[in-house]
Amino acid sequence: MQCQANTKNSAAAPVEPDILPSLVKLLESVRKEFDADREVAKALLVRAASLLRVEIDRQATDIDPQNRVGGLASWQVRRLNVFIEARLDQPIHLKELSAISKLSTAYFSRAFKLTFRETPHAFIVRHRLERAETLMLTTGLLLSDIAARCGFADQAHLCRLFRQRYAKSPAAWRRERTDIRGHGADRDLRMAGIVGANDADQW
Repeated sequence: MQCQANTKNSAAAPVEPDILPSLVKLLESVRKEFDADREVAKALLVRAASLLRVEIDRQATDIDPQNRVGGLASWQVRRLNVFIEARLDQPIHLKELSAISKLSTAYFSRAFKLTFRETPHAFIVRHRLERAETLMLTTGLLLSDIAARCGFADQAHLCRLFRQRYAKSPAAWRRERTDIRGHGADRDLRMAGIVGANDADQW
């Protein structure tokens, strides 16, 4: 029986057949567009990141043996991931999610929490924040535009939830990471002892 269980576990987490080819195509397109049109390349990277998040969530739920008792089935997880990822910029209602899963709202909520270890609301907010992170790092969009693209009511809504999770504002989080990228070359020069003392002091 133990051998049987191990076989099931090892077979439970193969990558969805459509995911890898799609990722390869997206990344190849990024490579081609990177010098010609950075904005197109960034948009493709956002899409690739979304696909990876869907696959990571799917594998995490398939691997966990507790999900088989009272949790969502694999087909339900796949449908929910695809639906939520595609609708992050719009309102998502519990009734819609339960209908996709072909479950009553009450049963769906329990099964979802058992499967994902968080409520549907928390899951959606986390994915919206993750998309906001990606957009902040790969685009020059204003925070108000990012909030709209990620399904937040407005910029203040994004800022409030972002602070709750990261204990800092989106602007500060973004600035820290863009500063690191922008000054990476200077830091390397300083490490090599090429930058003068005055420049190092300004850093």
